Amino acid sequence: MKTNTLTQKRKAGMTLLELTVVILVLLSLISILFVGARAWKKGSDRAGCILNIRNVQQAVRGYMNMHPEVTTVPANTLIYGTDPANFMKTPTCPAGGSYTYNSASADAGYIFLTCSLSATEEHAPAATDTW
Repeated sequence: MKTNTLTQKRKAGMTLLELTVVILVLLSLISILFVGARAWKKGSDRAGCILNIRNVQQAVRGYMNMHPEVTTVPANTLIYGTDPANFMKTPTCPAGGSYTYNSASADAGYIFLTCSLSATEEHAPAATDTW
């Protein structure tokens, strides 16, 4: 029997180059997934921090509505450590920042609580006029 090199069958399987291309495509898709997850986590931490600030602000408003004679509220009156009669527990920033308490005033839009990450990661609410 004669064998001709043109009529020989090609072996089934993938070449090394094809395998490398498949691996590179999969790695690029995984890296895009990680970038998206990191952005989602950063956005959710920012939203949680702003919600903490808003909750404290609402507690200040509630305290001032119950005590109209008070013009400023110190942090130890509002945030309880051992006294559950006060309005709320000490909040923690989801991104690991720390909160600074100011004396609350009755002015609308005044922020009682500020986050240490407010300058770098925008952990500050955009508008506080309605608070």
